[in-house]
Amino acid sequence: MLLYLRLLKESLSFALNALRNNKLRTLLSLLGVTIGIFSIIAVLAAVDSMDRKIKNDLSGLDKNTIYLMRFSFGPSEVPQWKREQFPDVTYEEFDYLKRSLNDLDKISFNLFTRKENIKYESNTVSSINVTPCTNEFIDIEKLKFAQGRFFNEAESNSGSPVIIIGSEVATGLFGTMDPMGKKIRLYGQRFTVIGVLDKEGSSTFGPSRDVSVFLPVNFLRRLYGDNSDMLTPAILIKPVKGVDIEAFKGELIQKLRTFRGLKTGDINNFFINVLSGFTDLIDNIVGQMNVVGWIISGFSLLVGGFGIANIMFVSVKERTNLIGIQKALGAKNRFILFQFLFEAVILSVIGGLVGMFLVWIIALVLSKVLDFEFVLGFWNIIIGTSLAAFIGLISGIIPAISASKLDPVEAIRSGM
Repeated sequence: MLLYLRLLKESLSFALNALRNNKLRTLLSLLGVTIGIFSIIAVLAAVDSMDRKIKNDLSGLDKNTIYLMRFSFGPSEVPQWKREQFPDVTYEEFDYLKRSLNDLDKISFNLFTRKENIKYESNTVSSINVTPCTNEFIDIEKLKFAQGRFFNEAESNSGSPVIIIGSEVATGLFGTMDPMGKKIRLYGQRFTVIGVLDKEGSSTFGPSRDVSVFLPVNFLRRLYGDNSDMLTPAILIKPVKGVDIEAFKGELIQKLRTFRGLKTGDINNFFINVLSGFTDLIDNIVGQMNVVGWIISGFSLLVGGFGIANIMFVSVKERTNLIGIQKALGAKNRFILFQFLFEAVILSVIGGLVGMFLVWIIALVLSKVLDFEFVLGFWNIIIGTSLAAFIGLISGIIPAISASKLDPVEAIRSGM
């Protein structure tokens, strides 16, 4: 064990000497490893950060949550011209499913609508995202409150003029004032603020809640009716935990077909979009991005490997006389082999650490500039260090073997 520790110490000394004595040559040779490790870790860190953000955005939703509507989240076998003829889901269908579906936990009727401007006295916040929904929405998509509450069932059913606002909307309208109980104007109507959401940050999917407001769906239904072109209805369905989702979907399809009077042979004129299918698609995209990143970065690592091999061949040539002396004094081939292997690994790890340091610096800068947290995870550091060590091991094996097989007499003579 002491022998290997001494080997490691000597190899580190030789590697640092190589960096000091041949700065430009070593820098250029290590550049390939640095760029390769930088590329791979940058891609992994970016994908991991995006994956973490996606999962955080979806953390409030059960993966079995269903979006029942006339549109599909993904590709469909139904021709577009036929999909355009599908009817919207209705509040009556929502009410029917709420009463008749088995294994139902929560169900909400939502409207997707255009962005609007919202006012309080002389202050205006433009392009806010409006989410009209029923009171059950709070139990499907978990909302975190800084102040106040969500509207209750009575307010939802009656379409009361109450509203919940995001943190940026609250700041834009009220500054440092307390928004609770204030009257704001939206759609030319007055709404009473009953809740303010916690600051969330940017969202990967759809609008951020920071620039969103939530109000009873029946208020907007009463204002515009059920056939307005500016409103797209959807029914959000959350089955009970542990339910067989395929069986639940089968019952949902059967009940809605019956309610709509569809005959045998008629295609479903609605889409059941399950969130788990969407997250599976995202996971697949994330996996493909990782693969592409590894392929692109692999070329840089290949160049880096040749650079490390070049350093080691030069190092063997420069220290041929020293190798001969070590062998004459009794050093075994294994000692020489490990000495050069350790040196190659150390040089490669140094290049890899520089690459990861650059990723860390860039991640800090981008996290400050953009409203997105880039994270250099612990496992990415382990992957980067291990990969750099592996590249050093592979690149240094041939020079190390050639050094270990040198004839001591010839090696000493060559240095005279």
